[in-house]
Amino acid sequence: MKLGAFSISLAVKDLNTSKAFYENLGFSVFAGQPEKNYLIMKNGNALVGLFQGMFDNNILTFNPGWDESANKLEDFDDVRSIQKHLKQHNVPFVTEADENTSGPASFVVLDPDGNAILIDQHV
Repeated sequence: MKLGAFSISLAVKDLNTSKAFYENLGFSVFAGQPEKNYLIMKNGNALVGLFQGMFDNNILTFNPGWDESANKLEDFDDVRSIQKHLKQHNVPFVTEADENTSGPASFVVLDPDGNAILIDQHV
């Protein structure tokens, strides 16, 4: 199964403090809108999303159809295909993608320890 680019989305208390911390680790701003309380930081292929006030816990994020530089991949598994596969394996869903659509969509599942996994397709 091709899940696409991986990042961790962190629920941060102070966007600017977290930005400075990750810059000290060698990350730089790759994307985001600070006025909307989020930034995507990048160091090589490593991506860390910083989100202030958007959610309570950290989230593992996969982006089908994108590589680590947000370039569209020609060959990827659509989010709805991934969702169908997980349903066939009785994975419970927190949210689901509308399987009657195409293009951008997302869903959320929890791993056995309660960690949220967001499958978020932008293409």
